[in-house]
Amino acid sequence: MDYAPAERAPAPAAARDGLLPLKILIAGGFGVGKTTLVRSLSEVPPLSTEQEMTSLSDGVDDASVVPDKTTTTVAMDFGRITVDEKLVLYLFGTPGQSRFWFMWDELARGAVGAVILVDLRRIDDCFAAIDYFENRGVPFVVAVNGFPGTAGFDDETVRDALALPPHSPLVRVDARDDGSCTAALVTLVEHALSRSA
Repeated sequence: MDYAPAERAPAPAAARDGLLPLKILIAGGFGVGKTTLVRSLSEVPPLSTEQEMTSLSDGVDDASVVPDKTTTTVAMDFGRITVDEKLVLYLFGTPGQSRFWFMWDELARGAVGAVILVDLRRIDDCFAAIDYFENRGVPFVVAVNGFPGTAGFDDETVRDALALPPHSPLVRVDARDDGSCTAALVTLVEHALSRSA
């Protein structure tokens, strides 16, 4: 992927008034569960730019592993989580297909970190996202989404296959389950804070 470096945005007025808004990206390849994760966590009805997939995507998007998928994100997903009176998380789901990657630089601007969703049935689809955040020094957590037939791979095998550095957290999630997704966000925030300390 060719991207411009992600820039840190100036602190919003809310941060100066005691409210700390944190922007977190939910990234990964096509059909790995990004929209589902944002929907699972958002306390407000999430904004979604999902569009119906048409025959024009035949041969462009490989939907063979997710044959029931009929829509795709074309710009972003957005959700919000209020942690307490001082901390609000804003979730931005990235589009997964390479033709929409131009959106990533805008979405990454000001982000404190990213959750990279991985489908172990299509592991090659996550390398672009890992490279993107590694190259920009943006903290990230790799979250293995629990698709059928993927439970047999232990964490060490997954780490080796992804060539993850030892300091990069690896977690297991079910994008439909807000508990496991919340745990992934907590791991990301802790990881980002440890890198900034």
